Amino acid sequence: MINKLKQHIGEYFVGKEDTIENLLICLFSGGHVLLEGVPGVGKTTLASTLARSVDCDFGRIQFTPDTLPTDVMGTEIFNMKTGEFEYREGAIMHQIVLADEINRTSPKTQASLLEAMAESQTTVSGVKHKLPQPFMVIATQNPSEFMGTYPLPEAQIDRFMMKLTIDYPDDAEELRMTKNMLAGRTAETVESVITAEDVMSIRKQVADVTIKDEVIRYARNIAEMTRTEKRFVLGASPRAVLALVKASQAKAFMDGRDYVKPDDVKAVAPFVLEHRLTLTSEAKIAKENKEDLLRKLIHKTKLPL
Repeated sequence: MINKLKQHIGEYFVGKEDTIENLLICLFSGGHVLLEGVPGVGKTTLASTLARSVDCDFGRIQFTPDTLPTDVMGTEIFNMKTGEFEYREGAIMHQIVLADEINRTSPKTQASLLEAMAESQTTVSGVKHKLPQPFMVIATQNPSEFMGTYPLPEAQIDRFMMKLTIDYPDDAEELRMTKNMLAGRTAETVESVITAEDVMSIRKQVADVTIKDEVIRYARNIAEMTRTEKRFVLGASPRAVLALVKASQAKAFMDGRDYVKPDDVKAVAPFVLEHRLTLTSEAKIAKENKEDLLRKLIHKTKLPL
């Protein structure tokens, strides 16, 4: 079922297979994804293709500087006929939510996603509203140096299990992309291949994948290396360790195993941790590469026997 889904998405989204695999890892482990890249490289196409490939309720929020928190969470409207306030759902009340160009809206509106992403619920006028399951946020953002963008606060970034970067396609990929467009194979024509019940079933099986204490400790040691690295202002949080463990379970499950190996942790760690780390001013002046520095720290962490 997973291989069929992966192949189906690859027919519409032309890009790297590891990007699709990591997106599915987040889906099956209950995580959220941040997609980054310049405009036009297929971030929205990938998110839309996944949502339509899974028979789930899909919602899209196009973030702009004037988007309000009530647009996301919903609001209460006074009903003149009944004389009572009624909850009018916001864009967040869907199973798979595309938060398009999340860094174009104000920090106040960005913060309206925090409760939904952490607790799968939203609170309006003191009343809690549960979100439909399976619930997943796929946010896209342009590089932070682009004009008209607001950098995501650390608390918001930490809610995303992974950040995946989509680059320009190569010659063969761009040719195939053009042929798909000419043949009418777009994200709007994608048909579902699995159901929401299938996703929930897979999530339960992923949660049952065995992970030994030594492997958990290995994941924690990688996070500790980032906390003691002087070139990082902020290291990986405890939430990052939990995300690393969950992603490792999903990685093992997708590889056909019911137990986690240290290699699973090592494979997903760069995507889980890199966006949570911040370089110091001195490291930026020295033109240190955050991704390369993280990979060196992972390589230095002692593997469990």
